[in-house]
Amino acid sequence: MSFHPNPPGTPPQTPTCYRHPDRPTYVRCTRCNRFICPECMHSASVGHQCADCVGAAAQTVRPVTTTFGARQQRSGTPVVTYTLIAINLAMFVLQTASTGLERALALWPPAVADGDLYRLLTSAFLHFGMAHIAFNMLALYFVGPALEQALGRLRFSALYLLSALGGSVLVYVLTLNALTAGASGAIFGLFGATFVVGRKLNMDVRGVVAIIGLNLVFTFIYPLFTSQNISWQGHIGGLVTGAAVAAIYAYAPRNQRNLVQGGATAAILVLFVALIWWRTADLRAMFGMG
Repeated sequence: MSFHPNPPGTPPQTPTCYRHPDRPTYVRCTRCNRFICPECMHSASVGHQCADCVGAAAQTVRPVTTTFGARQQRSGTPVVTYTLIAINLAMFVLQTASTGLERALALWPPAVADGDLYRLLTSAFLHFGMAHIAFNMLALYFVGPALEQALGRLRFSALYLLSALGGSVLVYVLTLNALTAGASGAIFGLFGATFVVGRKLNMDVRGVVAIIGLNLVFTFIYPLFTSQNISWQGHIGGLVTGAAVAAIYAYAPRNQRNLVQGGATAAILVLFVALIWWRTADLRAMFGMG
């Protein structure tokens, strides 16, 4: 027995679009061979493809990444850098309007030992005077965008916050009764990261080395001639942390990049927690806090 789709003597049935059955067409998708109308056609290197095949192909395309594994951002705007600057400026305005904010959020080791652990991070968003915040924000404005573009927003955010925390942890470990604030630890961390990233990309890093050197000289020499103190512990802690984090991000093996970068970042955070716990126990015993 044979089957005839069209009775003898009748014209063959006109094919229609697979998505729009009321639209006749003779064009087929070059991938799935289904009929497609002009509305469903997407130009391809050869012929046309349907919307389903175009969507499936887009899902299989690997996103473009930077040398350090970050997804290439469509917008070149350094969103994280500008956000950090805005937060610091807003906190400075609030700090100027309320003297109590400085006492509540600045880094003071006895208060941290008594439970105010948040001071280790909030202190990085406070500043002592206009010159203090002006230098730090200008440095962030000039150094931040290039690092954010190279590392990506997530890694850059982690770098900044870990550098700030690294500076605070060293201050907490090595000082006893100093009131400390400022984003300098984070900024020094960005300086260290710029050096590491520049070396990885085979760039001339002599300018960065000069900036780091001049700032370190200023850190140790300036207090000798003035009555103002500069937290060298915060600067050194931030510098070392930033360079270490950037080295992890820059030199992680490509086939295990995310695992190594994430694991090492977590390990640094665990190290900070251990140092904070040890110093807290030490200070509580010293001050008889029980």
